[in-house]
Amino acid sequence: MNDLLSNRAFGARAGLAWVFLGIAVGLCWAQPAMSRKSQPSVADPSPRGDENSKIAHEQLVAKAKAGGIDLYFLGDSITRRWGCSDPQWSEMLANWKENFFGWNAGNFGWGADGIQNILWRIQNGELDGVNPKVIVVLAGTNNIGNQPGDEAKVQEILRGFDAIIDTCRRKAPNAKIILTGIFPRNDNLAVIPEINRVNEGLAKRADGRTIFNLNVNDKLANAEGVLFDGMTVDRLHPSVKGYQVWADGLRPLLTMMLGPRADKDHAPPPTGDPSAAKPPQKTAVQSAQPTRK
Repeated sequence: MNDLLSNRAFGARAGLAWVFLGIAVGLCWAQPAMSRKSQPSVADPSPRGDENSKIAHEQLVAKAKAGGIDLYFLGDSITRRWGCSDPQWSEMLANWKENFFGWNAGNFGWGADGIQNILWRIQNGELDGVNPKVIVVLAGTNNIGNQPGDEAKVQEILRGFDAIIDTCRRKAPNAKIILTGIFPRNDNLAVIPEINRVNEGLAKRADGRTIFNLNVNDKLANAEGVLFDGMTVDRLHPSVKGYQVWADGLRPLLTMMLGPRADKDHAPPPTGDPSAAKPPQKTAVQSAQPTRK
């Protein structure tokens, strides 16, 4: 009798052990899925939290409200440096004017933005009421980063582009959209295959009617993605020479869509980095000095 009770007790304990083991295994399998789910999607709009970016967004919204923009450039720092008022990029601005004056071009790039940040900006005022005829998009290098990823990362970036396309169509239904392929970056050549796969996906989204694709990478770099001499200032951001390659690629498309450039331009003036416009902070010693007239 005692042996029977002992066997039953042992069986009960063993059964409970298997139950707890099953729960533990289940949690182990579930944890990666939960972690993946907790990661924000590139296709979900996300604002930048720093004060400088908030001020820049306000300035770009004001630029959008000013109107007069037929050609709308959207992107990150690669786009921004081409048409901004920062003095250190004055050569780029001169090149911008040489190529786009008369097409009423407005620059809506902002440095360090990922696709999710760009998406938030155009969903929160930067494209409202602008009604451009053409939208040129160059984005995604900050989502690529300098570390290679897998196919899931590529598809996530492409979903972000789909969200940008959908928003542009909703906010500016009559605009033609030019998707520019992500430029090669040479801070780590291991990401070149990933860039190529994203660019292949962008090409498939072009229909030749409302969405167009432009890839100038064979003019910027060799087949392995190694940049030609003088194309960038830091292995990532284009030099004037690199920007001219982009302009040369855009010109036939823009001429087809907008016609020849006019003698006058109605776009708002370029904006710059708000932090550069702030006066330098006085030190405690400087603040203590009497004011001299």
